[in-house]
Amino acid sequence: MSAVLRADGVPMRDVVVAARREEAEGVVSLELRAMPGEYLPGFSAGAHIEVHVPTERGGLQRHYSLANDPSERHRYVIAVARDPASRGGSQWIHDHVREGQVLRVGEPCNNFPLAEDAARSLLIAGGIGITPLLSMARRLTTLNRNWSMYYCARTPARAAFLQDLLKLGGEVVPVFDAMPGVSKLDLQALVEKTSADTHLYCCGPSSLLQAFLDVVRHRDKRTVHVEWFSAPPEAAGTGPDSAFTVHLARSNLTLQVGAHQSILEVVRAAGLDVPYSCMEGICGSCEARVVSGECDHRDLILADPACHRSMMICVSRAKGDAITLDL
Repeated sequence: MSAVLRADGVPMRDVVVAARREEAEGVVSLELRAMPGEYLPGFSAGAHIEVHVPTERGGLQRHYSLANDPSERHRYVIAVARDPASRGGSQWIHDHVREGQVLRVGEPCNNFPLAEDAARSLLIAGGIGITPLLSMARRLTTLNRNWSMYYCARTPARAAFLQDLLKLGGEVVPVFDAMPGVSKLDLQALVEKTSADTHLYCCGPSSLLQAFLDVVRHRDKRTVHVEWFSAPPEAAGTGPDSAFTVHLARSNLTLQVGAHQSILEVVRAAGLDVPYSCMEGICGSCEARVVSGECDHRDLILADPACHRSMMICVSRAKGDAITLDL
């Protein structure tokens, strides 16, 4: 069996790259299949997987959204944009991953779920943000739901999966804002004409997401869904940094977290193997259950101030002098 547990207890499995395709300028897709005699866990629209990237500078964990139809159980399809400011992940995949290669991946996780019972869905994609939204569009088509998508890319050559998207039957509006005579998407006007019961989804660069959140701030939060690929300059809920105490209930440890330290940093320094990956509060890998105390959420997943049952320990802090975690 290729399924293994990482040192921190996270299940991983080997998969083979069955196909590699150039989907657009600077974007490659990888079709990942189970090893012979094994299977792939199912996933829901909006899910992502963690991919172990064994770069020359050491192993990295990177998260990539699944772009294929959730009804498929024989493969995962991810797409990777070459990032000029890459810290090693996207560049390594573009330069080194080929068909037949074996990669190690985690099980699907979904921090960006689709409201399948919504009467209507509006999807707004920017660049590589198309990946989870394409999976959503496929699912909505299967469910015979009403959906539309605005797909922002600089040029047609950089619009990955556009032809696949156009075949699904929903309303698709490409916005190529680097082309002569084409303006950027007017989010304000788009949202204003969208009915109150429509669920809105946005995924793409931080600039798009911040603009989107600004224009939807007066809508019912239950109908607004975003997924970040990188953290914005200031995450929601941030406040002044101060030292606090973290109690680890299962480990029977009490640790001090300095004003310029994260809980994750302190916990790992104490010798505990805990899952983590992005270090920016966007992937959900380091989520820990809160036993007592109040959270200052600084992540992009549990940013609702009313949510104190768990926290992302890579960025979030205690709101007060102490917090107790189930670690």
